[in-house]
Amino acid sequence: MRSCVIGFLFGVVYLQTQAGLPSAQFLCILLLLFGISAVLIFYSKKLQHRFIRSSIKTFSFIICGALFGFCWAALFAYYYLRQELPPEWEGRDITLIGTVANLPAHFEQGVRFNFAVEQVLPQDGETPSVPSLLALSWYRLRDTQNPQLMSTVGDIQPGARWKLTVRLKRPNGNANPAGFDYEIWLLEQNLRATGYVHVDLKKGGRNQDANRESNRLISPFVFSLNHVIQRGRGWLRQRIESALPNYPYAGVLVALVIGDQRDIDQADRTIFARTGVSHIIAISGLHISLVAGLFAALVSALWRRSFFTQAELPLLLPTPKVTAVSGALMALIYVALAGFGIPAQRALVMLLMVTLALWVGRISSISHVLCAALGVVVLYDPWAVLSNGFWLSYGAVAMILYASVGRTRARVPHEVRHEDKQNDDIDKTGQSSVLSWLRRWLKARRSALRAAANTQYAVTIGLIPLTMLLFGQTSLFSPIANAVAIPLVGTIVTPAALLGAVLPAPFSGWVLLFSHTLVVSLVMFLTWLSHFSFAVWTAPLPSPWIFGITLMATLWWLAPRGWPLRWLALFGWLPLILNDVSRPAEGEMWVTAFDIGQGMSLLIETKHHRLLYDAGPAYAPGSDAGSRVIVPYLKARGISHLNAVVISHSDSDHSGGALTILNTIKVDQVISSLPETNDIVLNAAEHRRCQRDQSWQWDGIQFAMLSPPLESYQQAKLKPNAFSCTLKISDGKFSILLPGDIEAAQEQQLLTHYQNDIDVLQSTVLLAPHHGSGTSSTADFLHAVDPRIALFQVGYRNRYHHPKASVWQRYMDMGITNLRSDESGAITLRMSAKGGVEFTEYRKEHARYWYGH
Repeated sequence: MRSCVIGFLFGVVYLQTQAGLPSAQFLCILLLLFGISAVLIFYSKKLQHRFIRSSIKTFSFIICGALFGFCWAALFAYYYLRQELPPEWEGRDITLIGTVANLPAHFEQGVRFNFAVEQVLPQDGETPSVPSLLALSWYRLRDTQNPQLMSTVGDIQPGARWKLTVRLKRPNGNANPAGFDYEIWLLEQNLRATGYVHVDLKKGGRNQDANRESNRLISPFVFSLNHVIQRGRGWLRQRIESALPNYPYAGVLVALVIGDQRDIDQADRTIFARTGVSHIIAISGLHISLVAGLFAALVSALWRRSFFTQAELPLLLPTPKVTAVSGALMALIYVALAGFGIPAQRALVMLLMVTLALWVGRISSISHVLCAALGVVVLYDPWAVLSNGFWLSYGAVAMILYASVGRTRARVPHEVRHEDKQNDDIDKTGQSSVLSWLRRWLKARRSALRAAANTQYAVTIGLIPLTMLLFGQTSLFSPIANAVAIPLVGTIVTPAALLGAVLPAPFSGWVLLFSHTLVVSLVMFLTWLSHFSFAVWTAPLPSPWIFGITLMATLWWLAPRGWPLRWLALFGWLPLILNDVSRPAEGEMWVTAFDIGQGMSLLIETKHHRLLYDAGPAYAPGSDAGSRVIVPYLKARGISHLNAVVISHSDSDHSGGALTILNTIKVDQVISSLPETNDIVLNAAEHRRCQRDQSWQWDGIQFAMLSPPLESYQQAKLKPNAFSCTLKISDGKFSILLPGDIEAAQEQQLLTHYQNDIDVLQSTVLLAPHHGSGTSSTADFLHAVDPRIALFQVGYRNRYHHPKASVWQRYMDMGITNLRSDESGAITLRMSAKGGVEFTEYRKEHARYWYGH
């Protein structure tokens, strides 16, 4: 069974790396091969040679599992991809009737929720094809004619039936190296379209009177099992938030009770990550096991003592079976409240497998239980293998088993056994019973502490290769932080939070306040640990061969006591330790244009220097391009230092992620056109105002600031776009021009100023000014620059409709190669006098079958 599950996992993983789904004919061929492998398994039993029989059987099981896994994942993908929003219905009004399918997330501008479609009303005599489940947002809109008035948002509650007019778009997300893949997350959640509730301010949206017919509540609650669970989760969240209003870590308690981490502050997330306790804040297998164990122990104690009630329940049903079932049921309830995350699924399935084995009288091997849990989770959700939590969860359990099973009981010396026998003899005579009990209690606690320390040691060492592969960093203080956080959160904070969430007032407030006080103390301790500069070890993401060597060295190091030449494992770690950041060659320049939606951000690299031009947009409070795209990319590359950050101007789509970058990455200086009172300027280690005629040289690459002129800062009536820092970077033969959001007036200023030296403007690559808007990219300017390649950093179906069709066509008519981030993903250029100019598009280099759907 284990070989088949491992093969099944490999087959599913291989399918998730494909650029396209296999054809029906190819799937039939694979099913035929599956049948042949099954026949080999049957006939292998007749072979006489034991080793050959076992080898053929194992190999056939792995092949069968891999073929079935590949076909299963492909059929799964075909099934979920069949629901598509037709492109012609993107951005059009569609009226729907349906129910709120999850726990809504409230934020400053409105609310986000999933909407299960029950009925699509005809639109102009035509009924559009709409996916059955949608991800919607309902925003508070400000009236442009009267800014003091805003539209209202409906009271969205789980299970409520609404009639809504929405505008939808097909699934689309940013595509960047080491970035979060929003499109596969939507596919895994079966969310085949996203959009927003349309409120027409021109028709009375300020008080929603005129929109009430199209956006109105039909029924406050529609009964279903999912709606009951989601409403229960909402009730628990509301009780915690009401008992702890405006308390800083109420969101942590909400996360521990119902698994909703959306209210945890980004700064706290950073502290948890730097100290290696992020898994404690989420509902992981550890929490589920502890909660289920506590509940099972309570039921066991009551069941055993039922003799006092004359019921004699243990004679009707053995206590161990009742204990196992009660623990499994409690785990199921807790996992349902947690939203069925992958670590929670793993823990639940393992508990159910152990419970089943106990009830049928079978001895369950722990490796069989782990493989069964893995197989069930992947069978239920083949996209789970793309989640970091999947590999961390199963990897942690596997390392614990590898380092502990079969070697937890040390050989007891004869003297110790003799001493224990003497202690037992003393107990029988009734002498020193208290002292003997205390000795046994201390011995048990010492053994438990030793086992916990060994477990933490195995997890810390064993997961280093995996965490470096997934995140490019690992916490060096993780053992210390977890030694405090695991017992505190698992045995006190979480049970108290669960109890406080259901107790009546005022007891609930007292218990929740007690839990919150403990969390405050824990965070203070973790904050102190995270402030050490060496708290986290960062390095570039290792290549597959480095990861494989390091993993083998780790297994060698954690091998059983007495394993020969254990010190050789240290040499296996050297490739990971010595893994260095990739750099351009001398005289070479790398440019990475990030896919950040409607915004601008590019990383320019020379051999020993790095410059970030603009920092992308702010998406929502606590979320911006810096935290979601730029910093993860820099960490994946092992980059912890930027020589300069240029913020072209103050618009939020260019400066929104700057503070996150300054607080996370060491930045030597900021060059910008921002006023001195701006928060970015105040937080910069050094700030310099950008202006014409500034220039410097890094590693043979010339940097020149072409605008704005110094006198423009005296013109207060100019829009922020007019102050855009225009930077040209050249290696002497090839160059790139970064003009920010300059418009036609500033383009003309550049043409006038450099009319006698027009070669200054000529560039091989041009970042399209103002994202390709109709106010920029004049014909004269394009002829002066004469680029071969144009980059358009735009968001998918952005509200500004950038790039404008006529501007796009203007570039095409000039024979310029146009690349746009919403279609290409992140765009990487490599320029050198020897190699010329090469570019790659992330969506093509990293093509997956779900892109474009």
